[in-house]
Formats: sequence, structure tokens, C-alpha cells
Amino acid sequence: MAVTSVNNDDEASSPRNDNKTKELNEPADFEKAIDAAGFGLFNVLLIFIAIPATLANVFSTTTMAYILPIAECDLKLTLFNKGMLNAATYAGMISSAIIWGYLADTQGRKKILVIGYIADAICVFCSSLSQNFAMLVTFKFIGGLIVNGPGAVLFTYLTELHGAKHRPRVLMILGMITSFGTLLLPILAWLILPQDWEFALQDFNVHTWQMFLLICGLPSLICGLALIALPESPKFLMSQGRNMEALKAFQKIYFFNTRQPKNTYPIQHLIEEVPTRDTNANEVIFNIENKLQGIEENEPVKSKRQHRTLVQSLREGWQQTKPMFRKPLLARSLHVYLMQFCILLGLNTIRLWLPQLFASIAEFEHEFAGTDESSNLCAILDYSVNKTATAIASNTGDCTAPHVSVDTYFNNIIVSLAGLVGFCFADLIVRVVGNKRLLTYGLLISGFLGLSLYWSNSGLTTLIISTLFINVSLISTSSLLSMVICSFPTTLRTMILATCMMLGRLGALSGNLMFPILVEIGCIPPFIMVGSALILAGLLSCFLPKSTTFK
Repeated sequence: MAVTSVNNDDEASSPRNDNKTKELNEPADFEKAIDAAGFGLFNVLLIFIAIPATLANVFSTTTMAYILPIAECDLKLTLFNKGMLNAATYAGMISSAIIWGYLADTQGRKKILVIGYIADAICVFCSSLSQNFAMLVTFKFIGGLIVNGPGAVLFTYLTELHGAKHRPRVLMILGMITSFGTLLLPILAWLILPQDWEFALQDFNVHTWQMFLLICGLPSLICGLALIALPESPKFLMSQGRNMEALKAFQKIYFFNTRQPKNTYPIQHLIEEVPTRDTNANEVIFNIENKLQGIEENEPVKSKRQHRTLVQSLREGWQQTKPMFRKPLLARSLHVYLMQFCILLGLNTIRLWLPQLFASIAEFEHEFAGTDESSNLCAILDYSVNKTATAIASNTGDCTAPHVSVDTYFNNIIVSLAGLVGFCFADLIVRVVGNKRLLTYGLLISGFLGLSLYWSNSGLTTLIISTLFINVSLISTSSLLSMVICSFPTTLRTMILATCMMLGRLGALSGNLMFPILVEIGCIPPFIMVGSALILAGLLSCFLPKSTTFK
């Protein structure tokens, strides 16, 4: 009986052992491997590191807006100089978009993130030492050129370290962090800029706004150093044929999430997704075609990776993007590009000039308190333009820094807080109203709100109109990007989205350069520019398709 019992046990356990062996030896794709690594401590740490990274991205385009009012005298800034400082970061981003995309796809996500954020921190620290306009605008341009890389790669890196189940939640958290960053910046400005932290070291002058810039560079440094401890994206490694390194990355994630030894990670082999490199000695290679064959024979099937020449890569890239330049996608993509250009021209022009407008209003009301002087926005802008022109023309060094009250920073905080609240309800609004209807009505309303700033007759009126304007414009922008994702084939969405964002930055750059020129011409031209751009985008949205068959 003992022998029989043993035989029965052997017969019962043998299939289980065989199944377990098959499961361990079965080559896994990325989704299966990342799910096996679990969700836990590693993902929490990743989100915490993403906070300073996202703040660095937000700060890079917005810090100038808060220092322009108080740095006016120190740097002898004209209105056009202020526009150039607001636009410089966008100019750098546009210049480096293609280069960073290539580097991220060839050199890896982690390397770009670490080098990029540390380089951005150094650039921000250098900009905080600026003693003149030329030095500051140069570092802002270089900063935009640098931060564009890690800023775009961060989104990809986070999605590639999460399975399909958790990706939507991570992207939602990333959006909330971005909204929080837009709120944190005016709070920092309120805490730092009113302080009297000015001193001189021989001929080197240090002002409060320079300390503000220095502090705004800390998130870049913190996340750049923290990212050193994280693994490379296993998805990228698999796409490059570096499966052994990808397996080690999965094991590291598994170790943090489960606190189990790395050698207990249940996946032993990975599918070769895109063969691009020579095989290493004794390295087992799997691909999707031979996966079943390897399982059936209970042994891995070896294959050789093949090189692709540069000409082949370019030819394949052209074949993939060729539909973008043909009907019907060409007309549709140009349509979307023009809309994005107009939307960000209007939105980012007002958004980045709003701290200056609030500062001018506060200065005007302080200067003419108790008088019958009209406090409409046109009178305030005329006063600000004339005062700046007189101070620059005199060139006597007697320029007096404008009076910037605490209420100025509170106004900016209110606008940013309203934006955060609007973001929280954006998804609900889209479900109730519908994507296209929200886009069309939102852009038309934003356009008329931009025009109505011309008739603003108090600081409170300007605050209300600008808050509504920025909220509705932001929601409309997110609606457009959602429609872009649904209106183009999967193979072209990333490239069209990237081009769309580049055209949007070009719009932001153009608007910030044109705004001061139009303000010097007269009061109404800048608001006509903003309003008409958004109304044009709203009218163009009427011709977008309601639905699409692309998948």
C-alpha cells in the first residue's frame, strides 16, 4: 500500500509540477510581466518622485510671470522684454522637440530624466544669478530647451512602469499634481516675493526675485537625484531587445512591492518584442511567432536579432507617417493644429500676463487712492506703459519698483485654485455636455470673456473675468486633446499629439511676443487678438467630426 500511495502521489503531483514548470518557462509579454511585479511600495515611491518632477515642468513655463513686476527696475525691462521672457521657454521647447524625442527612443527614459532634470536645475540656478535681461532670457531659453525632454519623457516613463489596470489612475494623479503645481507657484510667490531679502556681494546684487528663482529650481534637483535610484523602463528595454536588463528591472519592482527575494519573481523569460540588437552569448530569445512552439516542445526557441540600417528605419518611419500627408488625415490634422495654435495663443497669453495685470492694477489703485481717477483696465494699462517707457528712457537709475500688494498674489492664488476645482469637475462636465459641444461652446465663451476684459473697470471685475476665462479655456483644451486621440489611427496619434503640442507652444510664444506690442499700440488690440483667436478656434471646432471609425 505504501508503494501505491507513493505512486498515486507521484501521479497527482506530476501534472502540477509540469504545469508550474511550463508557467515559469513560458515567455511573458510586458503586461504579464508588470502585473507579476505587483502594485505597492515601488509605485507609491514613483508617484512621490513624480511630484517634484511635475512641479519642475510647471515652474519652467510660469515663474517669469511672477517676477516680471518686481524685477522691472533691476533688469530695466521694457514691455517687449517681458514678453520675450515669457516666450523664451516656449522657444527653447520648440527648438528641442524632435531631438529629445529621438534621444528618448534610443538612449532610454531614465537617462533622459536624470540628466535632463539635473541640467534643468543647474540652468535655473544660473538664471537666479542673472544681473541683466540678456543673461536671464538666455538661461530661460536654454532651460526650455532642456526641460522639454524630461517633461515629455516623464509621462511615458510613468505609464511604462504601470500595468494597463493602473495606468488611468496614474494619469489622473499626474493631472492633479499639475493642477496643484499651478496653485503652489503663486503661494510661493506670496510667501517669498514680498520679503526684503536683498543684499550685495561687492558688485554682485542679489534680489528677492532671484531667491524665488533659486527655490523654484529645487524640484528639478530633487527629482533628478531621486530618479537615479529607479530602474530603466522595462518596456523600453524590451523594445530594444535588452531582455535580461528588463527582467532585472521587473525583479527590482517585484522586490519593492512584495518584499520578497528577487529570485522568487515568477517570470523567467520575456518575449522579444522588437529584435534590434545582436544576441548575447547563451541569452534565450523569444518572439511572439515562436512562443507557442517553445511551449509545446518544453524548451525555449532561439532566434537571432537582426539589424535595421538607418535607411530601413527612415523608410519604415516614412511609411508609418505617410498617411498624415494624405487625405483625409492631412486636412483633419491641419485643422486640429490651427485650433491648438489659437487656443494656447489665447490661454497662455492671458495666463502669463495675468500677474503683471494684477500688479499694475494694485499699483494704480495705490497711486490714485482717494481720487476720481478712472480705474478701468485701459486707464491702468496706459499708466503702466507710460511709466515703464519714461523710466527706461530717462536711464538715470532712479527707477522705482512698483508697489505690489499682497492682494496681487491672492488674486493669482484664487485664479489657480479655481483652475484646480475646474479640473476636478472636468470629467463630469464632459460626460454631461459631451466632448464636442463642450469644446465649441467653451471656446466661444472663452473668446467673448477675453474680449470683455477690455471693459473691466476694477480689480474685482478683472479677477472674475480672468478666472472664468482660464477655467473654461483649460477645460476646452483638454477636450480638444481627447478628440485628437479619438480622431486619428493609433499608429499616428503620438506623432500628431506631439505636433499639436508643438504648434500650441508656437501659439503661446507668438501671443506673448505680440501682447506687449499691441498694448503699446492701444488698449483694445491685445484683447481683440486673444478673443478672436479663441472664437476662431470655436468656429473651427464646429467642423470636427462628431465620431470616428479610427481605432
